[in-house]
Amino acid sequence: MITITEELALPEEEITFTASRSSGPGGQHVNKTSTRITLLFDVAHSPSLTEDQSRRIVERLGARISREGILRVVAQRSRSQTANKDAALERFVVLLREALIRETPRVPVRVSGAQKRRRVAEKRRRARLKQQRGRVRQEESDDAEDA
Repeated sequence: MITITEELALPEEEITFTASRSSGPGGQHVNKTSTRITLLFDVAHSPSLTEDQSRRIVERLGARISREGILRVVAQRSRSQTANKDAALERFVVLLREALIRETPRVPVRVSGAQKRRRVAEKRRRARLKQQRGRVRQEESDDAEDA
């Protein structure tokens, strides 16, 4: 069993791994061994997922899911097939966990009158401060030279 969250664990039979030639590091080794691992998981037909869970996964991971409803995760960083398999499985678990997180709905809050007044007063103060930073006018500098 692969534990995704406290409520969800997937049987290993629902996940398929395929190996293919990698384009990653390895020199000649890359040309003759299949170290790239592709993890496939059928989101649409998984008996372990509820309708709500599968809908949320498809909604959030839509770019990684095919038309047939199959989620695809690829790992090819390592020269080892086993390391790539572990990396693909780890990424798969992280993706599903993030997709299944329920976001708390935003509760709109009214801004109080005192907060509005403080904000406007601060804006006025900043405006005055910035006006004071302006260039010294020519007539003011002439007065300074006469003294």
